[in-house]
Amino acid sequence: MPAAHRSIVVKVPVERFMAVVTDFDAYPRFLPEMEESTVLRHDGDVWVVRFAVRVVRRLEYTLRLEKLSPTRLRWSLVDGMFKANNGGWDLAEAGGGAHTQADYHIGLELGMFVPGSVMKTLVESSLPATLEAFRKEAEARG
Repeated sequence: MPAAHRSIVVKVPVERFMAVVTDFDAYPRFLPEMEESTVLRHDGDVWVVRFAVRVVRRLEYTLRLEKLSPTRLRWSLVDGMFKANNGGWDLAEAGGGAHTQADYHIGLELGMFVPGSVMKTLVESSLPATLEAFRKEAEARG
């Protein structure tokens, strides 16, 4: 399964960055490939969210996301066009608490045949842009 891991430093405190990460309804506004994002269920620190993204073609899927702590979020696939979609965010204070070190990891496998090298390229090339979009959104919200 193609997997990727990236880190970024964001100039907002951890709690503000986590607020952006868990604002699933806002994703289509600041993530260019995200066409739709609908929270189907929300119970405390657990969400079930339906996403639709456009990456070469439209892909729809549902994830179960759980905030394990103020600094950790994990997700797993419920259903959709993937065989697997698992990952998470790990956040840590940086800059004396004024900044966030955000580590993002994902493992992804489509439900249709796509050569591993193509999947790896898609995951690795889209990840920096995704992290940059989260950084810009968090810093804009201040």
